[in-house]
Amino acid sequence: MQTAAMTPMLLPDFLDPGNIIQSAGPWALWVVALIVFAECGLFSLLPGDSLLFTVGLFIKVPVVAGAAPVIHYFGSDVATLIFCCTVLTVAAILGNISGYFLGRLIGPPLFKPRKGFMGKVFDPVYVEKTHGFFEKYGPKALVIARFVPMVRTFVTLVAGVAKMDFKTFITWTAIGGVLWAWGVTTLGFFLGQIDAVRNNLEIAILLIVFVSILPMVFEYVMARRAKAAESKVEASA
Repeated sequence: MQTAAMTPMLLPDFLDPGNIIQSAGPWALWVVALIVFAECGLFSLLPGDSLLFTVGLFIKVPVVAGAAPVIHYFGSDVATLIFCCTVLTVAAILGNISGYFLGRLIGPPLFKPRKGFMGKVFDPVYVEKTHGFFEKYGPKALVIARFVPMVRTFVTLVAGVAKMDFKTFITWTAIGGVLWAWGVTTLGFFLGQIDAVRNNLEIAILLIVFVSILPMVFEYVMARRAKAAESKVEASA
């Protein structure tokens, strides 16, 4: 069974984690590491969660029945898993460090109001929301935000803009990087050994993509409700 046979019908090729990994061939891990680096410190359209999960799946599960797994660097699956998790953790932490210093150097002008695509990507509202995240959770926000797409990118930039103490920043971002990279990749590895998941990989991948964007959907709905409630109050006043 070809894993990507169904997902392209539901996701564009450039958003399909299975397609990305298969297309990269022997360079799959390094391509994923580059995307994780970009998402954690710069910007990425693809939720890294789905890529990490799929890496874990493809360590154990071959794309075509009878073939070797796509990601297999050692004779042992466990050794390959440990190697992949280590590489992806380093990529995530290095991405955060680059985002932090990017925020310190060019944060304020980067997030100034502007029109067009760049204005939407670097909307000042992201800074305001991330500041609220820090106010609510403190440095632990660096760990919590790791599991929320988009927020994990902007939380490091805002940490740099706010000139958070680097020792505090690197401590919490490293904890988050280890929990995220090892947790999601290992989850994919073990779930890939379950028949129901192994025989429906395209559904499993789509499910992890869906779960990864749920926090953004929830935030959007809550923001709309808050705005509607605010409008009612103003109207009654």
